Amino acid sequence: MRPLLLRSSLGSLVTVFGSFSASRNKLVTQAAAAAVPHLYYFRKTMHYQTEERGQPNSPDYRIYFKTKGGKYISPFHDIPLRVEKEQENDVPAKKARKSESEVLFNMVVEVPRWSNAKMEIATKEPLNPIKQDVKKGKLRYVANIFPHKGYIWNYGALPQTWEDPNHTDTDTKCCGDNDPIDVCEIGSLVCSPGQVIQVKVLGILAMIDEGEMDWKVIAINTEDPDAKKLNNIEDVRKSRPGHLEATVDWFRKYKVPDGKPENQFGFNGQFKDKDFAVQIIKSTHEHWRALVQKQSNSGGIDCKNTSCGESPFNCSSEEAKCLVQSAPPLGSTKPVPAEVDKWHFV
Repeated sequence: MRPLLLRSSLGSLVTVFGSFSASRNKLVTQAAAAAVPHLYYFRKTMHYQTEERGQPNSPDYRIYFKTKGGKYISPFHDIPLRVEKEQENDVPAKKARKSESEVLFNMVVEVPRWSNAKMEIATKEPLNPIKQDVKKGKLRYVANIFPHKGYIWNYGALPQTWEDPNHTDTDTKCCGDNDPIDVCEIGSLVCSPGQVIQVKVLGILAMIDEGEMDWKVIAINTEDPDAKKLNNIEDVRKSRPGHLEATVDWFRKYKVPDGKPENQFGFNGQFKDKDFAVQIIKSTHEHWRALVQKQSNSGGIDCKNTSCGESPFNCSSEEAKCLVQSAPPLGSTKPVPAEVDKWHFV
């Protein structure tokens, strides 16, 4: 039997995959895929590629993930949390970092900056593709809260983390929201849905969403021009005046146009530093580890994976392939409703 990918601490994570590049190449263009039904649209990163299924801007649209070798995987369970130090493309391995707070993490981008569609990892579907959230039969789009347009950062999640709804946070006294931990990537490069990037953690915000703990990690893409000079939350405060305040304001108000109350925050809305953030990430990683080993109540989460050998939810590559191929092929893009562009003043 293969050993489980993960050990008990973040510092000893073991992975079968390498690190990633932020670059994206289209192996098959969307136009070609629409013209030739048996072709599909792929986006490629260093060790992963994505495959679109269904009609974009419709409830059946999905983005599935594959390894470089063509095996389908879950971005939630099979992409490693930590970026491993290894040689890649004849580039020497990075020097050992001084502390756990300086490790790099893999981020799965769900929503590009300035866009509105609420794309997310489908935690309750097999292989957890990215899909657009649906409420009351309608696709969800975040409102444009003046002066912002859609999401104000690249938004996504850290794989192999889980905010356990059965776990009560000692500081906020709130339970987890049953999702991977969220990330706001504050760099200047606009990413794409399904892109896997390496990020440096800078801090964390304790948002409380309708009574649930919903941590927001603040991070920056290591490929960003400002990555070297941003090393902690104070660097962000000094070099980007107003950015952190705008982030709190955005999260406080973004559901108000939908008729919901403003969100609340732990620690009086103050950002915690990167060391605190890494401890939260470690905790959510351990909760995830218990989840895939069936030591925790899944809360409806689909834990099907192809690489966690000791997990009872492990499935074969052939089973994963059949799951993806049962989804509708890529179709034409549907129009986005005009009201998505409306500006809201709250």
